[in-house]
Amino acid sequence: MATLHVFNPEHDIALAADLDTFTAPKAGRELRHDLGWLPVFWAEAGDYVLVENVDAAVRSVTTIPLRLPHDVNFVRSSAFSQKALHAINRVVPWGWDRALAGQLHRLGLSSVLPSSHSLEQLRLMSHRHFAARHFLSRLRTSDERLVGEATLVHQLSDLSFSQSPQERPFVLKAPWSSSGRGVRFVTDAQSFHRNLQWAQNVINRQGGIMVEPLYERVRDFGMEFYVDGQTSYLGLSLFETVNGAYIGNILASEEEKREELSKEIPLSLLDRVCSAIISIADECLAPCYSGPFGIDMMVVKTTDGVLKLHPCVELNLRRTMGHVALDVSRCDVRRTYALMSIRYDGTYSFHLS
Repeated sequence: MATLHVFNPEHDIALAADLDTFTAPKAGRELRHDLGWLPVFWAEAGDYVLVENVDAAVRSVTTIPLRLPHDVNFVRSSAFSQKALHAINRVVPWGWDRALAGQLHRLGLSSVLPSSHSLEQLRLMSHRHFAARHFLSRLRTSDERLVGEATLVHQLSDLSFSQSPQERPFVLKAPWSSSGRGVRFVTDAQSFHRNLQWAQNVINRQGGIMVEPLYERVRDFGMEFYVDGQTSYLGLSLFETVNGAYIGNILASEEEKREELSKEIPLSLLDRVCSAIISIADECLAPCYSGPFGIDMMVVKTTDGVLKLHPCVELNLRRTMGHVALDVSRCDVRRTYALMSIRYDGTYSFHLS
């Protein structure tokens, strides 16, 4: 028996739509089309990977300067064979949502799909307020060197911005959205009024909007985990962003990544946060979720110049590019410090530099 792997990067947007049939925005469709082969890094021998173009997937994999651990079978949804259908007893997607379940149901894979109840539970746990309530609020109280606030607002009248010195810039975030998307920065009255209609649209569609302080960001990073009855820590994710949009991940050993972070925050604090996350995840996630997840964090500088740690900027209840980077590092026979990036030049492509 085998596993079917699916790279569905439009997952976060599909959660917001919450539909059985969903058409992703153009960027999401292109990303899935061009990089559908990515699961080769974590698939097992003989597994299947759902792609839109088998020949293109094979060409992409042959150009990767890595030694892949296993051979996999690429399969198209429009030409799903009976052999594949009978061999598959498990599906491992980038993230579960109703749209993906609907697609796989139409392919004849109903017996290996999560229930509607499970899908709804996962959707609720992917809401930003879930992360704020169960993770951020509990993590923050454990150490004065930790910062972070996140409030769910249900109506536009609860938002305001004045020009007074006491007014802090803030960030508006759609409850279901991916990094770099569904985010607006409010730094002055002009940007506040410019984003009011967008905020109202988010409230209308998703029932509310998250409001968080805008910190002076020093470094983005994350921790990657896996839940299967209990939570396991997989490793650090050092990544680069521009205006919140993902650029790439650093490929390095865990020791090198820890050494890099130690320049800004004590490793003892990092380890304490990691242990706390495992404890919270065992309690809140493990009973109803099995699979990878990641927590984005950041080192910030306070107004008095002190570096502090925001321990939960975002909970990604799915696989992340940080997980991909960890898998790629295991395949990298060069064992060198490198950058893994996704570039767009008419098409999306995978790069190591």
